Amino acid sequence: MKITNKKIAAKKSSVAWIQRQAADPYVARAHRDGYRARAAYKLIEMDEKFHFLRNGQVVVDLGAAPGSWSQYIARTYPKSKIFAMDLLEISPIVGVEFYQGDFTSDAALQWLEEKLNIPHDEMGRGTVDVIVSDMAPNTVGHKKTDHIRQMVLLEYAFDFALRALKPGGTFVCKSFTGGTTGDLLKQIKEKFETVHHIKPPASRKDSVEMFIVAMGFRG
Repeated sequence: MKITNKKIAAKKSSVAWIQRQAADPYVARAHRDGYRARAAYKLIEMDEKFHFLRNGQVVVDLGAAPGSWSQYIARTYPKSKIFAMDLLEISPIVGVEFYQGDFTSDAALQWLEEKLNIPHDEMGRGTVDVIVSDMAPNTVGHKKTDHIRQMVLLEYAFDFALRALKPGGTFVCKSFTGGTTGDLLKQIKEKFETVHHIKPPASRKDSVEMFIVAMGFRG
């Protein structure tokens, strides 16, 4: 691929990224299948392995931009109700209600609680079948700092899952490899029948991301 933008061409990291994108079969596949990002296949692979998505569910997609996970759910399970959220705006998707904002803010949580009709700060009366989260912090390149930031987001998502999920529900969330993941995994295992910590094939080999797939919420 020829780089015509001189500013971009001058940056080795930009050149490497563009070359990697051009050689990535998942990027080509996403373009061919009409998905907004290659990340769609991470969810597709996890769903094909564990079968946690079905038609007619209530699904929450956190960290949704640019929308490929919501795209897959809406396309494959068109009878489901999907509520998506991200700091960044996404183009509209049929069957998806979207909120642009910070998931960790009171305003964002209030929007979700009202849309989902779940009581504030009360567990055991959730209305959601599946929560999927591809949220990730802006990384700074320091492994320990980036891991801590990711764990904070994971803990927020898990806390929300405890209030929002129906008994039997599923929680899928991105995590980073690192020391404190085991502590949170232990807490998650106490609340779900089965918990898997996996790296789907669509995750790049050099990425530190992992995904927690927790099924059978005990309520």
